[in-house]
Amino acid sequence: MTPRPAPRRPVGTITRGTTNPNRLRRVDRWMAWALREVLRGPVDPPVVVDLGYGASPVTVLELAARLSGVRPDVRVVGVEIDPERVARGRAVADPPRVDFALGGFEVPLPGGGDPLVVRAFNVLRQYAEEDTAEAWRQVVDRLAPGGVLVEGTCDEVGRLATWVDVRRGADGAPAPRSLTLAWRLAGLERPSVVAERLPKVLIHRNVPGEGVHALMQALDAAWARHAPLAGWGARQRLVACAHDLRADGWPVLHGPSRWRLGELGVEWAAVAPQRA
Repeated sequence: MTPRPAPRRPVGTITRGTTNPNRLRRVDRWMAWALREVLRGPVDPPVVVDLGYGASPVTVLELAARLSGVRPDVRVVGVEIDPERVARGRAVADPPRVDFALGGFEVPLPGGGDPLVVRAFNVLRQYAEEDTAEAWRQVVDRLAPGGVLVEGTCDEVGRLATWVDVRRGADGAPAPRSLTLAWRLAGLERPSVVAERLPKVLIHRNVPGEGVHALMQALDAAWARHAPLAGWGARQRLVACAHDLRADGWPVLHGPSRWRLGELGVEWAAVAPQRA
């Protein structure tokens, strides 16, 4: 891949920057599990980027702590387009383990190099839908071989979250692999409430004729069908829903150990947007 010249200024626009402690705990937990072999692969310490971490560096610090259990020498870099936010981050930096950089979708790293994993959460939600493809391309271009972009959205306290696992395809273009939905199961009325937090690439596609709309409908139907299991707890109810969806032909990923956590993944092909 031919290196791209570094842009003269960060690529992107400043977003609201809303953040909270533990807001990204669900995707952190998934990354530590699903990407464990990716993180353990390189001989040198892998670099993970928290892109657009917001007004507080707390999610960068939390990500470093959670991934260190998988790869003790992991380096985590918080990248923000707002200089004031970068300054707040550098005040608590612990390089090279945790560092901060000014930038956007060009994903600059202190000292150069390529990130192995980039997490971009609640960033593209504030952009137009048509901007998603180019943002994915820019970030995927920056990934080290075998790297991963995790792009998604969650609510303000992290009880609802969704994310897409994006890799680099054989042609170099972004190649989404899966969509993961995650809920705080206690008090969940119906699974489709997560639709309000779908990634930007899908949030406007929750309409009849689209795969993600069909998935929401199937989840709600299964949830209602298994209402008698409510007495045994929401975990058992979601596990039963996942089994139903798989039996109906949905390409549901993983198994009960993940579903009990309030996590359900499907292959991207099942929910990929239909052409306009």
